[in-house]
Amino acid sequence: QVQLQESGPGLVKPSQTLSLTCTVSGGSITENDYYWAWLRQPPRKGLEVIGYISSSGTTSYSSIFKSRTNISWDTSKNQFTLQLSSVTPEDTAVYYCARDPLGREYCADVDVWGQGTQVTVSS
Repeated sequence: QVQLQESGPGLVKPSQTLSLTCTVSGGSITENDYYWAWLRQPPRKGLEVIGYISSSGTTSYSSIFKSRTNISWDTSKNQFTLQLSSVTPEDTAVYYCARDPLGREYCADVDVWGQGTQVTVSS
């Protein structure tokens, strides 16, 4: 019954910050030992893990994105967010939020996915 849905602007200008929100329904993001993750898939490329925030509030980021990524949450709204700064056209991708019960490398155990949202970085 847990469902995730991404929301946010579909178009972002270069050098700006990409901001997305994942709204979780059917379960609390602060309970149990889950990892609430952001992933993306650029055109013609594979899935990339950006990072996650755990149900205890701990964040973890891929080394590739760590310097310009922030994942946070609003527990009152049962939402978690992604901010990716200094974007370039190479950040164009379908962005997904997801739930992972184990938090292993590459989010290998994702059991619930959002439907994904296209974000295009262009001037």
